[in-house]
Amino acid sequence: MASSGSADLVIVANRLPVDRVPLGDGTAEWRRSPGGLVTAIEPVMRANDGSWIGWPGGTESDLEPFEDEGLDLVPITLTQQEVEEFYEGFANGTLWPLYHDVAAKPEFHREWWDAYVVVNRRFAEQAAAAASEGATVWVHDYQLQLVPQMLRELRPDLRIGFYLHIPFPPTELFQQLPWRRQLLEGLLGADLVGFQLPGAAQNFVRLVRQRVGHKTHRDLVYLPDGRTVRAAAFPISIDAKGFEDLARSEEVEKRAAEIRDALGNPSRIFLGVDRLDYTKGIYARLRAYSELLAQGDLDVEDAVFVQVATPSREQVEQYRILRDDIDRLVGRINGDLGRIGRPAISYMHASYPREEMAALYRAADIMVVTPYRDGMNLVAKEYVACRFDNDGALVLSEFAGAADELRQAWLVNPYDINGMKSALLEAYRADEKERTRRMKAMRKTVSQNDVAAWADSFLAELTAVRPSHGKTVRPARRS
Repeated sequence: MASSGSADLVIVANRLPVDRVPLGDGTAEWRRSPGGLVTAIEPVMRANDGSWIGWPGGTESDLEPFEDEGLDLVPITLTQQEVEEFYEGFANGTLWPLYHDVAAKPEFHREWWDAYVVVNRRFAEQAAAAASEGATVWVHDYQLQLVPQMLRELRPDLRIGFYLHIPFPPTELFQQLPWRRQLLEGLLGADLVGFQLPGAAQNFVRLVRQRVGHKTHRDLVYLPDGRTVRAAAFPISIDAKGFEDLARSEEVEKRAAEIRDALGNPSRIFLGVDRLDYTKGIYARLRAYSELLAQGDLDVEDAVFVQVATPSREQVEQYRILRDDIDRLVGRINGDLGRIGRPAISYMHASYPREEMAALYRAADIMVVTPYRDGMNLVAKEYVACRFDNDGALVLSEFAGAADELRQAWLVNPYDINGMKSALLEAYRADEKERTRRMKAMRKTVSQNDVAAWADSFLAELTAVRPSHGKTVRPARRS
């Protein structure tokens, strides 16, 4: 067993909660990353002498553990080859498309898998060294699915949780993976495996039964060593109060008015906010909108579509191709349908701070979130949190995890362009009473189930004592 460190709670995630920002004088400083995960886990870490293990995003090899605003952070080093094979390769060229319903074709390369194993072991060893005796370790996301089992072998005294932030695929897709069994066994090192939706947890249990051969009952897996693993849904959320407070601030209200003014004060602003990713359905959404303009259902004099596409994985060829495709589409739509001073689509390929996002959410009348597949999609929840006047409309893909909770949105199938056009028009034409009724219900859901409630419910379930199941369980069969 590895020697134990001092942290009672260890968070293991692909990225650290800070980014290294180069300064003009050649030095660098750490800046807190935006994102709900940090907001949710920070208070729990402070209360439990926590450590956060993650990759800082570069290839520096001389980084030591350090403290940032009272948080103990442990950087993991990746070589340039590991960045290419583990991160860009297996994580984002194999797992990401496969887990998102093969929205792009996954690639299966043995050397990518080898790098995934090596890097997962490095994370597991670092967690084993950081955790105190009997500590809780919470491992996050698809990049680190082998860590729970590796960590269990190093430190059987630990309580280990794993949470998958992206969708977990149906059995037919998962079974394409040459390393399907190794991934399932990796996850079974955890005491609790969390997913966004109940269907994902059921897929996992079914695959364990079929492919590994363990005995299962509902959401439980019984292992030959007496351990019981639970697989369950814990839908992630946002810092709802933080977003609402931001939206209510004078600066954000002022900025929202400036945005409307800069867009020519149209009667309706449609808004899309996404990472530039092929799973997000940006191309189809803009096409649907352009057809409504071309048919005369909407007019550029009184409606505009603002699309923010945050740069993402630009070194991966599929993402570069997508960017070029969307650039061309926006140019064509604006050339054909825009007028001087009135573009049909206002397109920004950039990332913005939280304050600017809150101002955009306040300025927009209709939020359009139409991914082909998404684990949750927190943008939909952020928009709802910012609509404190109970106005605004949300058009939401039924294939986003958020659709399970935000039932009052205008739900669409993003593969159905005509259906999407109908929903956009309905949201555009809906009267104030209808918009208020829907938004009120969604706001209640988001405020009651915020990110703190999500973290609390996962950690409470993880720390609940589960005695040895005491069942006679045959050893797993090979598949």
